[in-house]
Amino acid sequence: MTVWEDWKASMVNLLMLRDDTIPPQQYLLQVIENDTPEPVTSLISDMYVAKDTGRVLFSAERSKQRFEYEYKVRNGGEVTKNGPSVSFVPNWDIVHAFHVLKPLPEIQRWIDRCRGRPWPSVHLLEAARLAPCFLVPAGHPDSDYKLEEWRLSPNLIERMLMFSFNMTQIKCYILFKLIKKSLFAKIVGESLTSFHCKTIMFFTIERTPPSLWCEHNLMLLLLLCLHVLKRWLRLERLPHYIIEGVNLFDGKLSKSLQKRLLVYIDSLIRDNLQDVFYIGIDNIGCRLQACSMRHIVQAGELRGLCLRNSIRLMLKIECCDMFENRLITLHNLRSSHSTFEQDLKYVIHKFYENSTNVIRKAAAIEWIKHLYALHISMQGSSYLRLRNVLDSENIRRVQYCFNSDVASSRLKFASMLYCGGHLRAAVRVLKDVEGRYHNNVKTVCGCRKKQGDRDLTVFANMLSGNTGNEFGESPFTFCVKLLRQNRTALLSYCCLK
Repeated sequence: MTVWEDWKASMVNLLMLRDDTIPPQQYLLQVIENDTPEPVTSLISDMYVAKDTGRVLFSAERSKQRFEYEYKVRNGGEVTKNGPSVSFVPNWDIVHAFHVLKPLPEIQRWIDRCRGRPWPSVHLLEAARLAPCFLVPAGHPDSDYKLEEWRLSPNLIERMLMFSFNMTQIKCYILFKLIKKSLFAKIVGESLTSFHCKTIMFFTIERTPPSLWCEHNLMLLLLLCLHVLKRWLRLERLPHYIIEGVNLFDGKLSKSLQKRLLVYIDSLIRDNLQDVFYIGIDNIGCRLQACSMRHIVQAGELRGLCLRNSIRLMLKIECCDMFENRLITLHNLRSSHSTFEQDLKYVIHKFYENSTNVIRKAAAIEWIKHLYALHISMQGSSYLRLRNVLDSENIRRVQYCFNSDVASSRLKFASMLYCGGHLRAAVRVLKDVEGRYHNNVKTVCGCRKKQGDRDLTVFANMLSGNTGNEFGESPFTFCVKLLRQNRTALLSYCCLK
């Protein structure tokens, strides 16, 4: 509570105290009796400490020690302490905090400052005005009462600000964190945190026209974030976005580390962010090269074409791999040929019928191509099993499936021609496959994966030397899968011949 009038009986009451000696964002909590609005005067709990003035305070540090002890007794495992967090769950932060009863002037001052700006919006500011704040057990590193102090945390407001990000802003934030982790960490270690990155993003978005936040401006926007960080490093202070008077560098980034980071960021900006394109995490460097359409030119030739196409090929092969895995499950369908064909037609129909938007429709059509190729293969096998001749109509339908990949449909067709006695035609098909199966064709198998077969350099090599429409024919070939019905038809026809 901020004033005595907020006292309530039969519950723990803590009065928020601060004066000129207490740093911004920090509070002391005076313990008040739960049966009368009078201050506690004796240390009846090991979490209480007495101030020089005689006030009994609820200690932040002793509170964390108490939770640590209880966790160890109850769970018998390791406890991790990280800032205000005391956690017994790996990779989790668990913070015990006190809810502030009424809105605080610090928050209202921030709301007044932001009025009239494109971001944060009016609706967001109104939601922020009603959002509760918390006091977390964390003191200021330079305070005389750092063990007793509680830090004001407007975490729900920060959460709302983050949720208001559009997709480009989210990508920029993630990229900024990756730069922190892979480039800045070599200079300052873990001293620069994700909260610093988030604060830089808030200031950058506030001062940037909304129309600029488009994906094709991603590198420019990242540059703006670095300029904001560079400015605060020169001033040797990073303000809290919401609470005035706070320097987020205090206790985190020393003056010497600030200067070293400033020198590196200066160099990074002068070099047009070249270091960013060599970040190895999640192939982010290669992806950024694709976004900025950077070409690799050697000996007057375009060697890498554009890595955007490499990524497109990688995504294409992931889709093909998924198709292959799904097609394997068709082996487990019922044994009757008519039932199998009916099931196949039903699946094709449902795929298209349930596609409600453009992206799903495109994926469904891609699926239908593969399923239709399987359907035609089954029909061709049925003709052979019934000792019918493969006429021009059946051959035309089989040829329709040739564009699904480089080899597998053609090899099935060659098998059908061979079993039907059309040996010369089978030879011509096999020679055609041999001519198409060059070094840049990649095999897709739903059963086996080789290490390194998803590297972007593999797909860049597939595109090398081909400056035409590389997507005119899919540069992949699938495993040749013969279902039981295919094998039975081919074998029975060969025996009869």
